[in-house]
Amino acid sequence: MGIKGKLSAGIIVFILLASVLAPVIYPYNPHAIDLDSLRVPPGAAHPFGTDQEGRDILARLLEGGKVSISVSFIAALIAMSVGLLLGLISGYYAGKLDTAIMAFVDLILAFPSLLLAIGVSVILPPGIYTVMIAIASVGWASFARLTRGFVLPLREAQFVEAARAIGCSNARIVWAHILPQCIPLALTLMTLKLGGYIITEASLSFLGLGAQPPAATWGSMISASMSYIASAPWMAIFPGLAIAITALCFNMLGDALSERFGIKVR
Repeated sequence: MGIKGKLSAGIIVFILLASVLAPVIYPYNPHAIDLDSLRVPPGAAHPFGTDQEGRDILARLLEGGKVSISVSFIAALIAMSVGLLLGLISGYYAGKLDTAIMAFVDLILAFPSLLLAIGVSVILPPGIYTVMIAIASVGWASFARLTRGFVLPLREAQFVEAARAIGCSNARIVWAHILPQCIPLALTLMTLKLGGYIITEASLSFLGLGAQPPAATWGSMISASMSYIASAPWMAIFPGLAIAITALCFNMLGDALSERFGIKVR
């Protein structure tokens, strides 16, 4: 990876380590209410200020980073696994099965992803697992379509023909020979998608469909700050910057991986 990829990876690792180690390295409890420190501007005592209940915003940002990134990452893993499986089956076996799977993929991709995620979240009780299911239920389709397009020419490749010639079953060819070829593509797409999943998770939390209080997420922090945007703008600025920087870093890392593996993802 180039400088861009290393820099973005370093920032992501820093955010993750800071979020995980926050109880050790930062003295404030993200849920502790301090009525004597309501909406205090950024300063020495509170580097990012406090919110409407006197809670330290930096502590809540670190807590929210742990929730937002872990939820988005797990949802991306689920989406990648489901999409990779269906894309492999669709691309290798083709025929009516391919037509049926791709028809369902087209149906999912026809809807705006955020609206579909909101629809799934409304059906289920609000919470972290609902956000994971909502993101994964929308995200798998793009993995399936891209994997299927990657597998179609591979099924006629010489190494596949050689595997058939020595008596390998279709299942062995798919799992032992074609799947390893798809892993770099899937990981690159997952990294590119993670930035969007961070924003989707924040959007669902903003609407009250994500992790419920007292849990802190970046989206819920912005939602709570809307009534104080004029008098305490730092309440919205810092969570917004956290979302933007994290999403940008994942996109830059995904671009670096695509260059590293020579993969063009549209």
